[in-house]
Amino acid sequence: MVIIADGGSTKTSWCLITDSNTKVYFNTEGYNPYFSDTPTIVASLQKNLPENLRKDAVNEVNYYGAGCSAPEKIEIVAAAMRAVFTNANVYVGHDLLAAARALLGVEPGFAAILGTGANTCLYDGKNVTLNIDSLGYFLGDEGSGSHIGKRLVRDYMRGYLPEGMQKIFKDTYELTNEDIFDNLYNKPLPNRFLASFSKFLYENNNFSYSREVVKESFEAFFKNLVCHYPNYEQYSLNCVGSVAYNFRDVLEEVSNEHNMAFGKIIRSPIDDLVYYHSVLSPQTQI
Repeated sequence: MVIIADGGSTKTSWCLITDSNTKVYFNTEGYNPYFSDTPTIVASLQKNLPENLRKDAVNEVNYYGAGCSAPEKIEIVAAAMRAVFTNANVYVGHDLLAAARALLGVEPGFAAILGTGANTCLYDGKNVTLNIDSLGYFLGDEGSGSHIGKRLVRDYMRGYLPEGMQKIFKDTYELTNEDIFDNLYNKPLPNRFLASFSKFLYENNNFSYSREVVKESFEAFFKNLVCHYPNYEQYSLNCVGSVAYNFRDVLEEVSNEHNMAFGKIIRSPIDDLVYYHSVLSPQTQI
């Protein structure tokens, strides 16, 4: 049996392909090695994987994950996978490669992630060939849920939200400024905490403020990342992630303003990733 997994900072989507070619899908929390160590990942997997999953019967794991680019970070996740799937050959790669393969298959082009975090690349039909570092939620991640959430939370804490919206936010989350500081500086996964607020703008899009914040974030995404790729206008914008999917109308507007054709936008790459591994390039391992 083979497992293919796409792990973001918030959620991991899994597909088990059985020996009879049946596909079984399930989800767990996300595992970013910048925030989680091997024992933490192992404990989560043991708790959250389906009870009827025969882990010892899995002979191959292809895991794509957020933060899985540097060798030492890859090993944090790979060690966890080997500890859980004891008889499997384990391959761990970056979630940006998963996005490119899901969006473009075996064709070259431009691919991006706009979810909890952000990332971009050029892809040659098999591997990532150029990547401008998004720098993470502290320094960059423009266009991402954490970038959007940071602006929203900052405006709320300063009392800058439009009349009516301030009260809705307060009633929805019941957070004091001290609660927010505690989540950001004392609790794990502050990027996930910030990104969780992006859905508030989606659910309250009757306020012009919501579209304004999202558009400004997408404009920063183009200005600081997309537009720095050589001849970026010759590519279409292909993007995976909940933020890209939920706000695709705004993303298309900004893309058109930067003379970049609007391409494929999907919420999750798992179905297309399974298709890549089982049909387009069945012998490919990360």
